[in-house]
Amino acid sequence: MSGFFHAARGAALTLFAVGLAASIATAAAAQDKTINLKISLWVPPAHPLVPATQAWAADLEKASGGTIKATVYPSEQLGKAFDHYDMARDGIADITYVSPGYQPGRFPIIAAGNMPFVFGDGKKGTQAVNEWYAKYAPIEMKDTKVCFSFIHDPGALHGKKKILVPADLKGMKVRPAGGTIGEMVTLAGGTNVQASAPEARDAIERGVADEITFPWQSMFLFGIEKAVKYHMDVALYTTAFTYNVNLKTYNSMSDAQKKVFDAHCTPEWAAKITDPWTDFEFGGRAKMKALEGHEVYKLTDDQLAQWKKLVEPLRASWADAVKKAGADPDKVNADLQAAIKKFDAGLPGAAM
Repeated sequence: MSGFFHAARGAALTLFAVGLAASIATAAAAQDKTINLKISLWVPPAHPLVPATQAWAADLEKASGGTIKATVYPSEQLGKAFDHYDMARDGIADITYVSPGYQPGRFPIIAAGNMPFVFGDGKKGTQAVNEWYAKYAPIEMKDTKVCFSFIHDPGALHGKKKILVPADLKGMKVRPAGGTIGEMVTLAGGTNVQASAPEARDAIERGVADEITFPWQSMFLFGIEKAVKYHMDVALYTTAFTYNVNLKTYNSMSDAQKKVFDAHCTPEWAAKITDPWTDFEFGGRAKMKALEGHEVYKLTDDQLAQWKKLVEPLRASWADAVKKAGADPDKVNADLQAAIKKFDAGLPGAAM
């Protein structure tokens, strides 16, 4: 009987302790000031990043006991795509979707993720870039907090003319994905036309641009397939992106809220938000092949070798830019290659 009494008493104490801890947690959450986050995305509502980010925001609210609420604003409602880093820095939005390559030269370290012929897989590449850039984001994005980094599934060259070798780009007007691909275009003798993704179709339809580098399914999402005919079937490039947080917003959070927020800036959450986009883009290649009036073509080994030779100078110019930013390009690149190898994210022979 005595043993039963002690066991019952112990169980009661355990339940009391659990209940007390829950009460303390609830009280702490109740004391936290409610924060209403504005999340700015420049892609349209149909883009996979939008529902995935909304699910992230909903989980953030739930985990914070309702004290961290968020509203997602797609389609450049709060500002142009080119401005999203500054929007996070200046507090125009609390969290923004940033394409660093939209501002060539400003973020040289992460530009390594935009180098041609490096990544072969969007999901594995996202894990590699996120782990690698977490170390370097505080150097070149120090006036914001980077939640996580990621890439899209490898994109290709699409246009009005069939481009087989670099010489075919001479004299052509090309809308590049970012500054790094822009350098490639210049090396080939082409002219760059700066346009964000939402502006790209208009640039081609008006004849401002002849060719574009873009991921596959997004060609349909932005209606660009209506303005082009030819599509190079090669994993030409990826683009590295970040989700950036306003520092004042983050610093205004309580310790408990910061803990919850940080738990939503993990490799697991980077995958949850971006893997649906990778699957989305991957399906676009087959869709394009089946589209009447369009030609999806492969390159011969010799043609591909010409492209890879063309982009070799990009490595030296990237290294110079990184040095000017105060970082060691050899160390930066070694860390990136280690992450790519760890996650098996690269193309054969793609080491920078």
